[in-house]
Amino acid sequence: MFLKKLVYLFAVILLICNYAFGIEESIDTQSLREMFQNNNSVIYSLNIRTFNADDKDGNGIIQFSRGETSGSFINAIDRLDELKSLGINTVHLLPITPVGKIKALGTAGSLYSLSDFRGLNNQLSDAQSELSLRNQAKKFVEECHNRNIKVIVDLPSCGAYDLFINRPDLFVLNEDGSPVIPADWTDVRLFNVPDDEKLFTSDIFVLHKFFVRNMIDLGVDGIRADVATLKPFIFWQELIKYARSLNSDFMFLAEASESWTKPASDKAYFTDYKKLLEAGFDGYYGNYFELKNWDTMDELEDAVISQQKVFKKYSDKKSVIGSFETHDEVSPLIIGGENYSKIIIWLNATLPLNPYYVDGFLQADDYIYDYSNKKAAETYTDDDYYYVHQGQIDIFNFSRRPGTDSTILSDEHKLAMNLRNNFLDVITKGSFVALPSDNGKVFAYQRIYKKKSVVVIINRNLVNAEDVKIKVKKINKKSKITFVKDKSDKLFSKSSFSAKLKPAEIIIFTIEN
Repeated sequence: MFLKKLVYLFAVILLICNYAFGIEESIDTQSLREMFQNNNSVIYSLNIRTFNADDKDGNGIIQFSRGETSGSFINAIDRLDELKSLGINTVHLLPITPVGKIKALGTAGSLYSLSDFRGLNNQLSDAQSELSLRNQAKKFVEECHNRNIKVIVDLPSCGAYDLFINRPDLFVLNEDGSPVIPADWTDVRLFNVPDDEKLFTSDIFVLHKFFVRNMIDLGVDGIRADVATLKPFIFWQELIKYARSLNSDFMFLAEASESWTKPASDKAYFTDYKKLLEAGFDGYYGNYFELKNWDTMDELEDAVISQQKVFKKYSDKKSVIGSFETHDEVSPLIIGGENYSKIIIWLNATLPLNPYYVDGFLQADDYIYDYSNKKAAETYTDDDYYYVHQGQIDIFNFSRRPGTDSTILSDEHKLAMNLRNNFLDVITKGSFVALPSDNGKVFAYQRIYKKKSVVVIINRNLVNAEDVKIKVKKINKKSKITFVKDKSDKLFSKSSFSAKLKPAEIIIFTIEN
């Protein structure tokens, strides 16, 4: 009898301790896949080649002849505590595979111009380290894990011209025997992927399996599939099945969107995001990058509700990232300035998704490079000019570390993350309710879970003030209302909220009953 009481007492103490340690502790014990499926990942996308680069003279370009250093697996470790302090628990590494040097774009070569599935990009090596390149990469992953930061690695969708020269059999050919260039991606060529039983014996599938196994051996937690729509359903179904046979918790994120409806080439496959989710992907990009084109709450609501409906069709959980800004998107600072960027931060923090940021955004970088299209002083490809996509993070050259000295957006992010962490159950498990409003230009929604909720009101108009009256749910005389973001002259009348919102004004408050 005494033993039973002792066991019972121990169980109660354990339960209390688990509760006391809180939500963050429980997230730390989850796999990346589980975190992502439950919207618990806060993802930071970075280019190792520039992440902690040292541009001594400030001209934006890393010149090794002047003693400057580019980013590496080893020096990237120095910034992990900074990411942890921002609430980041997942890093998405842009491709770490070797890059092409022939018919290249930029003086270092595009990260997405894959020249070898089996190796790592030696540009990411620290020459001062005694470790091999592979062990440098493993150490980076281990240091991430020591800080409870998960790691996603990018899998490029196409091959470099260098790879075509060595293995033309891996590529789709035109009638004249030349390799197919998808879309306007002139530095890469389209892979030839069978969509039948030939897939299993094809070298292209074997090489992808090698890549997956290599990443798992490095300790990586998941893969982001670049332009996943380019490959057939059976390819992804079998590759994901293979990965999960090695690690059942291995996560797959598809670069795919509702907005993409056509293949990148008339000789390419197109597998839409629903079929990719069916193939085993845990999530996809969604279409939040369309925010720049959305003027009304209806458009935002349609995106959220349609995603939630799609996810219900699958037996395993699915989710989406806050793809408001990606390495393919123009900087929000260029689109709408600091106010628009703050809107993105709060949407990331409060919508049913996994927040997602690109290195430099929270540090207020507009990714404008003065060296663009100028003759290069040093080059490591056959391109003699610095090639960049202005307004987007540089993936083509040995260039400066992204970011500025401004803390305006990082401070805003910390405030938003504080709300998210304090109401994590509401944000990750709560229902999404679009609030009745008399002004469609105002985003107004509520996240509700049990007796708590978070109310988000945003004037999407960046130029003009907007009057609005909003009907709020789950509010009564006994409700505890706490304003998190702005308060001033906002008025409640019963359950109605009325205000004149300044351009791009953001109102966030919580309700506890």
